[in-house]
Parts: sequence; C-alpha cells; structure tokens
Amino acid sequence: MAESEEEVDVLVQRVVKDINNAFKRNPNIDEIGLIPCPEARYNRSPIVLVENKLGVESWCVKFLLPYVHNKLLLYRQRKQWLDREALVDITCTLLLLNPDFTTAWNVRKELLQCGVLNPEKDLYLGKLALSKHPKSPETWIHRRWVLQRLQNECSGQELKDQAEPRGDAVSRRRCERLQRALQEEMKVCADAAGRYPSNYNAWSHRIWVLQNMAKGNLKVLHDELSSTRLWVSMHVSDHSGFHYRQHLLKALSRELSQAVERDLHPTQQPNGESTAGASDDNHRNDVIPQHFHQEMELCTDLIESYPGHETLWCHRRHVFYLWLQWRREHVQGAGSQSPPLTHTDVLLSEEPCDDGSASQAMDVDCFLDGSKHGSYTQDTKRLKRGPLLPHPGLPSEHSFVSRIITGCRSPEQSRFAVSYRKWLDSVIVAQELEI
Repeated sequence: MAESEEEVDVLVQRVVKDINNAFKRNPNIDEIGLIPCPEARYNRSPIVLVENKLGVESWCVKFLLPYVHNKLLLYRQRKQWLDREALVDITCTLLLLNPDFTTAWNVRKELLQCGVLNPEKDLYLGKLALSKHPKSPETWIHRRWVLQRLQNECSGQELKDQAEPRGDAVSRRRCERLQRALQEEMKVCADAAGRYPSNYNAWSHRIWVLQNMAKGNLKVLHDELSSTRLWVSMHVSDHSGFHYRQHLLKALSRELSQAVERDLHPTQQPNGESTAGASDDNHRNDVIPQHFHQEMELCTDLIESYPGHETLWCHRRHVFYLWLQWRREHVQGAGSQSPPLTHTDVLLSEEPCDDGSASQAMDVDCFLDGSKHGSYTQDTKRLKRGPLLPHPGLPSEHSFVSRIITGCRSPEQSRFAVSYRKWLDSVIVAQELEI
C-alpha cells in the first residue's frame, strides 16, 4: 500500500484514469457501488467492471476522495491550474463518491455553459451517483438546472429552425430529444424511489418534472397514474408515493375540467367550424369520476389486504376530500351553466344505487387485468355505457368503516378506522352542512 505523498499521487492518478477508461470501455454503465475491501490484497486496479456495474474497492477511497477534493478546491482558489479534460475527470470521480459536494456540480455547470459537456452526459453522471446515493439533494437540484437548460436550448433553437428551410424536421428532433429526457427522468425517479424508502427528494423531483416538462400533457398524467399503481401497491407504507398520486389526481382533475370549460365555450375556426364536440365533453366529464372511483377502490383493496398501515388511511382521506371538492365545484358550475345531462351527472346525483345492480356492475365492468398492472382493459372501457357505478359518498364511507371495524383483528387497523370515521363526522359533514 502506498505510504509516501508521491506514491499516493501516483496511485490516485492511476485510479482516476482507470475510472475514465471504464466509462470508455462500457458507456452503458448503469450502477456504481463500493466493494468492501479493507486493504489491497492484490497488485491490481481497485476499479472492477462487471457487465454494466462499476465497483470501487473501499480501501482506495481514503486516498482517492481527499485527493480529488483538494485538487478541485485548489482550482477554485486559483492556486492550481487544471485543463478542461482534467476537470471533467476529477469532478466525475469526486461526485461518484460524494455527490453532495456542491462545488463540483458548480464546476460542471461552468463546463456545460462553455460547451465542454452536453446536458445528456451530465444527467447520466447524476443517474449513476443516484444509484449509490438515491437521496442526494444536491444531485436532484443539479438535475433540475440541467433540465431547465436543456429546455431553453431546445426552445431557443426551435425558434431559429422555424425560419430556416427544413425547419419542421429539425424541430421534430428537438421535441423527440425532450421526450427522451422526460422518459429517462421518470425512470431515474422510479429507480431512486425503489432504492430508498420514502424518498421525498425523488418524488418531489418527479412532481417538478411534471409541472415543468409535461405541463398540460394529459397522456403523461394518465401514464403516470397507471404506472405508479403497481408501485404503491408494493410499497404500502411509502407516503411519498401516495402523495405523488394525489398530485396526479389533482392535476388530471384540473386539466380535464379546463378542457370541459373550453368545450363549453368553443372558439370558431376560420372556416366557421367549432373546435369542440358534445361527445368529447361528455367523455371528459366521465373520466374524472372514474379516476376517483378507481382510486377509492385501490384504497379499499390495499386497506383490506394490508391492515394497520396509516399511510393508506391518510391517502383515502385525501382522495375522498379531493373527490368531494371536485364534485362541489362541478355541481355548482353545472347549475349555473345548465349543460346537457351526461353520465357523470347521474353519477353525481344523491340517489343511492341499488346494491344488487351495483355489485353486479362491479363484477363485470370494473375488472382490472392484473397482468397489465392497473391499465385499462376492454371490460373497463364498457364503464361509460354499462350499468352505473356507485360513487363515493358519506353513506358508502361509513359502511366501509363499519365493515372494517367489525371484521378487524388488528388494533392499529381499528384505531385508524375510528379516526377516519371521526374525520368524516367532524370535517366532511360540517362542509356538507355549509353548502
């Protein structure tokens, strides 16, 4: 093992070079990690590359990390000069070992602004750092900066391309680039959430991506709601994942309601045709109650299958509150504008559905294909024209709570059910009386 300062410098320079060569040999590395090894037993490189996994023997970290850290600080203090290639290698090594070192990310921001790095390469480095440190706040902050820069680049270049010949093809490639970045970002967030329980940083970043890169995109919102259904079913105590679904429900309700408003006040095209249609209006009105109904059904299944998890009861409380809030706004808006009667208006009526017909409709029309993890099947598509579904309401919620308390053997489950019933009686009933 190296002891003198000169030997340490030679060792560390070789390790940094080995890391750089590993990325050149395999550009598809998708995970990094430390290999427990107290001391160097063999005269070989401490960098191990197996398939797409990069490992660093732990004995060299105590030499490697202080070296690259001091090198970068001397550069920032203008006491030592480093060329751009050396800066790329040093910051890469440092951030793989310690991704919360803000100075290294700031140096890479400067390299991005100079054109030495491209955004995709920097996002790739952050992805690898998150595979070892999935909750690193500085990494998530840097990713948002890079994504904003990527958006600005594409939007600015798109305006220039439109004024040039064949600008449509170039603009289409810009859109595809942003779409790939969006899909990759969702995958990175999902991987980080799976590596660290209740990873608030990952889920918050995922919400930011929706708000800034997929604003108003109904397809992305529907896909996210469908894809996270299986995830939350396997992580029933992860409040951050359920909070993300609450955000999706609010965003979908808002976007679909705005679409209905646009349909109620259509604009005229130059040819005199209207942009809205009655069938689209009715379809959008039907979709929102379906989402809330399916989410309440998911809560029911998880609460009955996994008793004693407070996260599930908190999620049910929030979803039911969102449903009542949307119903109140919808009924008030419908009363002032008097639109034609739709399937949704029947669902929102206060008349309770017949228990026999409702249960029969659930057996046929609300069947979800388990192999598709909550995606729509041909049976669920018959929902709009099949028997009417019972919508969530105070009677159905009280019936659910009573059934849980009666057949429950878990004291925690009973406590959560009683607390939920008190919330219904105190908060929801009071709001209903105010209306």
